[in-house]
Amino acid sequence: DLMDLHTHTLACGHAYNTLYEMARSASEKGLALFGSSDHAPSMPGSCHKYYFTNFQVIPRVLYHMPILMGAELNILDFDGQVDLPPDILKKMDYAIASIHIQCIAKGTAADYTRAYVKAMENPLIHIIGHPDDSRLPADYDTLAAAARETHTLLEINNSSLRPGSLRIGAKDNCAKLLERCAHYGTSIIMGSDAHCEADAGNHRYAIELLEELQFPEELVANTSLERAASFIPSLAARLADPLLRARAAARETAACKEDAR
Repeated sequence: DLMDLHTHTLACGHAYNTLYEMARSASEKGLALFGSSDHAPSMPGSCHKYYFTNFQVIPRVLYHMPILMGAELNILDFDGQVDLPPDILKKMDYAIASIHIQCIAKGTAADYTRAYVKAMENPLIHIIGHPDDSRLPADYDTLAAAARETHTLLEINNSSLRPGSLRIGAKDNCAKLLERCAHYGTSIIMGSDAHCEADAGNHRYAIELLEELQFPEELVANTSLERAASFIPSLAARLADPLLRARAAARETAACKEDAR
């Protein structure tokens, strides 16, 4: 487990640590790559769109660890529209798109499935976040097939799987999704959805489920920087920098050795 690209900071209004505190925690845990993905503006209490236009001021290496700056977009309707425009998305390192109850009308499984698929068709969206809540049902066969077709990562969200999570039926839903992903050869990514520094890089429950189901390692983006980069163009560009590539590779090697113990 080399990376965590689904994390939140104080800026989103309901998390508890700064960007630097989150990055430091991830670095101390040995991650090779860290991503910050605060909620886009339609989430109540989150930051203004200007927050996402100023990422160029942030160093892309913190605590000897490469970082990416992105967003967790809200899917707003059943046509897959999201709450940041293309001109802003193009300037960010990556984008997760999620459905949150607070930001979309009540619909059917067909409606939510369409919303996810239409979002996947947006080339500026790289990850679909936590499609695992029975309150927002979806057809997992369709999602897995569409993600393979659009080269989009589907997330297995550690926070969803945590005991006491507000998301209903997440473990069973993730298991169904993973079975379909294995069937189609669709890649997934684990995300902590950390809202405090203690959870940065924490994929405990996601890892347990992947191991329980014997999900193919080669379909898990977290296990290889190169694999993740094949889905996230900005990461591929970053790894082309020899100095950054060497730094990331050193941390990747160290993380692999730690996993092998």
